[in-house]
Amino acid sequence: MIAKALLLLHLLLQLSPTGTSESSIIGGRKAKPHSRPYMVSLQRDTSHFCGGFLIREDFVLTAAHCFSSEPVTAVLGAENLQRMEKKCQQRIPVRKSYKHQINQKAPFDFDIMLLKLQRNATLNKYVNVIPLPEKGETVPANTKCLMSGWGRRKPDGLAEHFLRDVTLRVQSNDDCRNDWKKYFVRNRMMCTHFDGKGICQGDSGGPLICNRKAHGIASFTDMPCDKKLANVYMKVSYFIPWIEENMRN
Repeated sequence: MIAKALLLLHLLLQLSPTGTSESSIIGGRKAKPHSRPYMVSLQRDTSHFCGGFLIREDFVLTAAHCFSSEPVTAVLGAENLQRMEKKCQQRIPVRKSYKHQINQKAPFDFDIMLLKLQRNATLNKYVNVIPLPEKGETVPANTKCLMSGWGRRKPDGLAEHFLRDVTLRVQSNDDCRNDWKKYFVRNRMMCTHFDGKGICQGDSGGPLICNRKAHGIASFTDMPCDKKLANVYMKVSYFIPWIEENMRN
């Protein structure tokens, strides 16, 4: 199972022939235009490869495996990635990446990264921050949460360019452990049921929103991504001290 998960983490960063990433929300719906102002598309050479979310005017939170040695641009306020949408989009280069130091030694774990923007985003109705949970805050099993991303609707489908939403239910830690065995670490991970709805390639780094806070960072699932296995997220509340420390830099 670990081999499959790590393989997925690699595939999350591969680009499709259309020039956009093979991202997708499985079983979701098209988001209401500009209803998720915190959403960020991380792009290389104008091609989306990972998601992220704005937590301060100058910082984006995402997954560590979305790290790129090539220049990255954070695209904020986007609905359709095929259009420039000059009235609402802000395209800001990433100045510096803060990848969790333990993730370098254990790529399956501590999958979190901060991106410092070259300049502050202008907050408005199209671009805004999403609140984070308190340190140690948890989400009960069966809570309904929102996940958003750009891309394909199914593993073998065509790439999507419009932001899509899906409502997911939080799965208990015991059930997550049953699915992922020792690779699920309950104090710093959380997961959601897959019942025909979930995340897939390219949705990595996007936020799992529960009770109007970004509680999870999309990290990994199984291959193919429409298998009935829990989707796993880094638990943001565990990393609050790390986030606050690095945002002071």
